[in-house]
Amino acid sequence: MRKLSFAVTLAAVFACFAGAQAQNYPSRPITIVAGFPAGGPTDTVSRIFAERMKTSLGETVIVENAGGASGTIAAAKVARSDPDGYTISIGNWTANVGAPAMYPLQYDVLKDFEPVSLLTTSYLWIIGRPNLPANNLKELVDWLKANPTKVSVATVGVGSAAHLCMVDFQNKTHTTFQYVPYRGGAPALQDVASGQVDLSCLETSQTLGLYRAGKVKVFAVASKQRWFAAPDVPTIDEGGVSGVYIPFWHGMWVPKGTPKPIVAKLDAAVVEAFADPAVQKRFKELGHIIPPRDQQNPDALYAWHKAELDKWWPIIKAAGIKPTN
Repeated sequence: MRKLSFAVTLAAVFACFAGAQAQNYPSRPITIVAGFPAGGPTDTVSRIFAERMKTSLGETVIVENAGGASGTIAAAKVARSDPDGYTISIGNWTANVGAPAMYPLQYDVLKDFEPVSLLTTSYLWIIGRPNLPANNLKELVDWLKANPTKVSVATVGVGSAAHLCMVDFQNKTHTTFQYVPYRGGAPALQDVASGQVDLSCLETSQTLGLYRAGKVKVFAVASKQRWFAAPDVPTIDEGGVSGVYIPFWHGMWVPKGTPKPIVAKLDAAVVEAFADPAVQKRFKELGHIIPPRDQQNPDALYAWHKAELDKWWPIIKAAGIKPTN
């Protein structure tokens, strides 16, 4: 009986402490850990939220780029952080779905985090160096078949959306090429534009400017529908290849055990950011899709994330993709 009484008292003390902690939150700068280099889509999304959330929360929000291992180094750092709301993860499909299917991680991608909110979704498309001989997807497939093993393809690490996109493309077109892993989309894009590598399947918003300037070729959107920001680019199906459709989504998490009132404050800051016309305009310019209001909450992110893991992990593991590829 005394043990039960002590346990109840201890739980009440912790509840009071968590409540006081949340009431004073935040009282110092917050760090968003982005798992990819500056200039890539995850870095861009992180900085848009950092800028707007400092207004809502009344504290500085800093973005820390911790690239490597397809975003899992950054996620591990957040998982090990104190659950106090001062260290936040903004992750994406690569870091939170693709890479965890194959890397031996020291954390559970679903159980060791508290979800905050689903963020934006964008598309992937197949791009090539500007002087690549092919001008459409059919010509690209023909060129690949005529140059087996000679073509280089940039990926954002093993298990990334860029990697899975091209693995599926390779399998369905019966072509052969060499993968070149990069730490992030920005350096991969730089080498495609400069002709150092031939092809990639990168996130659309970071490549749109170079496409419009004629600095890269774009062959198809890896989606069932055309992208509203570049409606002239056909889908991969329209190009004659039945493609893999990977919605390149972002989400926000904090370490497991973060008090619910703090999670709620962070979620409210996300909701407020999405309601800001300036933020809406910026994401529209980038070609990102803002989730409906009823998906801007922890439960919706958890359900979305789990559904993505249930869908993609069997596919990735059946493909036999390993970190050494």
